[in-house]
Amino acid sequence: MSASNNTESASYKWLALLAIVMGTFVAVLNNSIINIALPKLVTVFGSTTETIQWVLTGYMLSSAVVIPMSGTLSDIFGTKRLFILSLAVFTVISTFCGFAWSDSSMIFFRIIQGLSGGFIMPVGMSIIYMIMPREQIGMALGLWGIAAMVAPAVGPTLSGYIIEYLNWRFLFFMGIPVGVLAVVMGSIILKETPIKKVKFDFLGAILSIIGFASLLLALTKGASEGWTSLYVVSLIFISIFSLILLVYVELTIEQPLIDFRILKNGTYSLSLLIVSFITMGMFGGIFMMPLYMQNIQGLSAMQTGILLMPQSIAMAVMMPIGGKLFDKFGVVPLGIIGLTLAGITSYELQHLAQDTPHRWIDTILTIRGVGMGMCMTPLSTVGMNAIPRHLVSQASSLSNLIRSVMGSFAIAILTALMTNRQNFHAVRISENVPSTSDVANQVLAALSGVYTQSGIDATSSVIGASSILGGMIQKEALTRGIADTFFISAFPILLSIPLVLFFLKKKKASIELKPTPSASDNKPMDVTMKATPTPNVPAPVKG
Repeated sequence: MSASNNTESASYKWLALLAIVMGTFVAVLNNSIINIALPKLVTVFGSTTETIQWVLTGYMLSSAVVIPMSGTLSDIFGTKRLFILSLAVFTVISTFCGFAWSDSSMIFFRIIQGLSGGFIMPVGMSIIYMIMPREQIGMALGLWGIAAMVAPAVGPTLSGYIIEYLNWRFLFFMGIPVGVLAVVMGSIILKETPIKKVKFDFLGAILSIIGFASLLLALTKGASEGWTSLYVVSLIFISIFSLILLVYVELTIEQPLIDFRILKNGTYSLSLLIVSFITMGMFGGIFMMPLYMQNIQGLSAMQTGILLMPQSIAMAVMMPIGGKLFDKFGVVPLGIIGLTLAGITSYELQHLAQDTPHRWIDTILTIRGVGMGMCMTPLSTVGMNAIPRHLVSQASSLSNLIRSVMGSFAIAILTALMTNRQNFHAVRISENVPSTSDVANQVLAALSGVYTQSGIDATSSVIGASSILGGMIQKEALTRGIADTFFISAFPILLSIPLVLFFLKKKKASIELKPTPSASDNKPMDVTMKATPTPNVPAPVKG
């Protein structure tokens, strides 16, 4: 009888995980394919790049502001109900996006889609922690992470193919069958969690929406509007003021929307800090490599997707392997090896040039993907494993929120760095190639000859040749700027390596920890763990 129950329990866990993975895959894939399609949407709707960019920005903002609410709403409505409802709304709105008739309607539907999509990942993670035993969490999160890695891997290639050979509306339609299947499977398989009597924190919700929306919008628009512009400075001021108030309010009420008291748990906070650093380094590759391949090497979106696919596949394959190894060996060896591989390969990308062979790029990126996949799951899991089960929803929403903010922060900072370094190199190259030098004169003469042979007068030929030479200088400056930015992006990853060693001390200290007594759902639980000295052994002296 017990064997039968164990078999049923095991099959339930993995089938439930499959439903969550499918739902996550649909949400991530939908977002990864839209980025490549923006130029097509500009043409289809007769819009502008600035306006159509809100197809992405609107989704990002709306999904980010609901993430903090996922923990409380999971307690109020149940994790299964919230996950299924979010996924169902996301799938239905995908249909509306496919039938959009203007840029305004597309942006509106994407904002609604973001409001539902923001719940899918944090609630899905919460369910995994509730249904899986702690010794299998690493493997389960690794399998769940495949969805987050495979979708961006196939997204650009799939998007390029659909735009080139099919109707753009299939970008939204193709995920609907998978979404429907995930909703049906989840409705049948998932078990509902107990409903808790939780009072919704409306003041915290308002402050979090204002604070995080202002912050993300400032980070998104900083490069285009200017970091010192009134628009961006005002957004930053509003976000800082709102977030300070948010922290104060959340620490003074009994049932906060975002439980910042969880950060008292040292293991969870250390895990969150390291993952934030890794996110900054990882987004460097996600953001800059397509820019390099398309703007410098002239590849199409589909060719870029194919070239980047081995890295994403390597990361996707290593995530469940890293999770399984974490269950067996712990976080420290995997964290050190994975971060070392990721950091060294990110550092090596500073050698990019205009004619860098694709074989070298592929090799470096694949090794980088192996390193990222090896360490991401263990470093995320070790923090969540330190959280009591009744606080998992709150911890999941907080970690997903911080990752979202750090991703936007990384792109904003790296964009500013890349632009700064590009301008620096453009000036240096121009200084080293003065207009009076023999090399510059030879280049200008050769380019002018091409124009003259086409029947263009001498004055126009010189102007055209000078323009081409200026473009060559800017292209080389951009290449060096991207290489410098990769060099800088390696440091957050390498900085994380010594931080991983602190998990050794925490593991040693946990031998002497006395477990906190379980508390009822109506009583807040102290998430900090206090060490109790072994009898007859003096307590260690601090400092």
